Amino acid sequence: MKPADIAHLHSLSAPTLSPDGRRAVFAVTRPDLVEDAYLGSLWSVPTDGSAPPSRLTRGTRDNGPVFSPDGRWIAFLRPDDDKRPQIHVLPADGGEPWRITSHPLGAGAPRWSPDSSRIAYTARVPEPNRYVDVEPGKEPPRRVTRLKYRLDNLGFTNDRRSHVFVSAPLDPSGDVGEPVQVTRGDVDHSAVAWSPDGTELLFSAARHETRDTDLVGDVWACAPEEDAEPRRVTAGNLAAVESDVSEDGATVYFRGDELGPDLNDFVGQTTALWSVPADASAAPTRLTPDHDPRMAGGPVVTGRGVLGLAENRGAVDLVLVPFAGGEPETVIGGRTQVQSFDSAGGVTVAVVADGRSSGELVLVTDTGTRALTEFAGELDPLPMTELTARTADGYPVHGWVTVPEGEGPHPVLLMIHGGPFAQYGHQLFDEVQVYAEAGYAVVMCNPRGSSGYGHEHGRAVIGSVGATTATDVLAFLDEALGDERLDSSRVGVMGGSHGGFMTTWIAAHHGDRFRAAISERAVNAIESFHGSSDIGSFFPGPLYGPPETWAEESPLTYADQISVPFLIIHSEEDWRCPVEQAQRLFVSLRLRGHEAEMLLFPGEGHELSRSGLPSHRVARFEAILDWWQRHL
Repeated sequence: MKPADIAHLHSLSAPTLSPDGRRAVFAVTRPDLVEDAYLGSLWSVPTDGSAPPSRLTRGTRDNGPVFSPDGRWIAFLRPDDDKRPQIHVLPADGGEPWRITSHPLGAGAPRWSPDSSRIAYTARVPEPNRYVDVEPGKEPPRRVTRLKYRLDNLGFTNDRRSHVFVSAPLDPSGDVGEPVQVTRGDVDHSAVAWSPDGTELLFSAARHETRDTDLVGDVWACAPEEDAEPRRVTAGNLAAVESDVSEDGATVYFRGDELGPDLNDFVGQTTALWSVPADASAAPTRLTPDHDPRMAGGPVVTGRGVLGLAENRGAVDLVLVPFAGGEPETVIGGRTQVQSFDSAGGVTVAVVADGRSSGELVLVTDTGTRALTEFAGELDPLPMTELTARTADGYPVHGWVTVPEGEGPHPVLLMIHGGPFAQYGHQLFDEVQVYAEAGYAVVMCNPRGSSGYGHEHGRAVIGSVGATTATDVLAFLDEALGDERLDSSRVGVMGGSHGGFMTTWIAAHHGDRFRAAISERAVNAIESFHGSSDIGSFFPGPLYGPPETWAEESPLTYADQISVPFLIIHSEEDWRCPVEQAQRLFVSLRLRGHEAEMLLFPGEGHELSRSGLPSHRVARFEAILDWWQRHL
């Protein structure tokens, strides 16, 4: 895979099933290098495999399809002339879609009412004279009164809160009535769902008074009416997201994190599936085991239990959790990552990625799965080989090595993931394939601090992030270098976000192991990150320790020990790890005459490598390959 081959990488949206389960609809999206954009349309496939997938819409950026409960309509998102997503409705048996929203900043994911007559969704509501019909740079000043006032990849949130809306009754003739704004206030709302009888909406929000200084989020319910008064369903002590309701309407199921006694301890928390009476007559009950697995998607209520996604040692399984709780049953497992799913009419489909695919739609059968799509196309990825190493004290470190074709010995790249509570895993990863195609053996692992290996594994780095993570990734590197196809004399280290933090740390503390380094979108100085990052007000303490230790835990403190050539890559509009983190490191290195370069991408945020402009993603790959060609 070469840099421009990202154009061959597809992504499938979450699928939606017709009520009888006979048909699945989904969006297929690809980077387009000519348009320098991500283009997509809706596709349909019969779940019995009787016909191949067929294109359903001719839009260029259609996404997020959802069948109506009566099976007559498909709601989806399509951008308007200002490239803002608006909800459209398409007749399920064919015809032209019509637009039902016209929000100045676009609309969010549609959710049908049980009687298929209305659609609930969220939309951001801008303050007057803000964002719309105002010349850039001439808006009035922003008054900031809360710590949580902006978000990476979005921007300021305090002047465009996300509220719940309900459409007017649908009129296929094209007449669109005004939607009803259900919620108000200086609060963001998300993840809308309907009660089975259509009398209430459920959504996630932090509407409590102390929301600025804790991480609590609740599930709320209210009537689908203008300016309805919400009532809290959960207990005010969890970070609750995404909910679904039992068929009888009596129980709400949701994903959520415990937060410790101070309600802000997020590190390594294994997100669980919970249940709570819909009338809030009792406290939530945890349904999945205390510390494992981490529930990464769902819930979807079925007749047998609640479906969700569970992280598992680099895999993401589709699991069924009993209504009464207990050990989840694996529905789709193995060396794969389930990205999304739907279940209706006794049928379950899922989008599943593995080492050869970025995601295909499969049908769950009695004996496993059966593929319904094959969009992978021209790519022929190199295999990733699993490996487990042990540190000096015997701790196991799990990961993968991808070796280029040919005898070698090949130069080596040690890649470190972000988070730290995230995981590398079983799916086609463009980074790995581009570097391996260029002749580099790629070594990557899930050290302590990663997700997918249980609660204690995720929390093991608290207060010692740099030293503990370095112990694990270097032990894994040593094990990988036992393969004679890998050249131990030509090794580079690279990573982004937390991986960038670790790259700077390792270059300073273990630079003798490497020829050069690339640090991307990194945290380098914890103290300034605390005041400049969109998550800085709450993130550092629970992970890095008390403020008096931040200098000792910051990679920037040790920049004078870096002796290898150093490339810094950052985005100018990164608000997760603001660009000052890159600039401070660059200045520190250059002032002492060290070989250092900084590559800055305009108009991009923290997600550049995953969802930035296609042209920028290609340019980033080309710069990285140029750097390694010069130094390895």
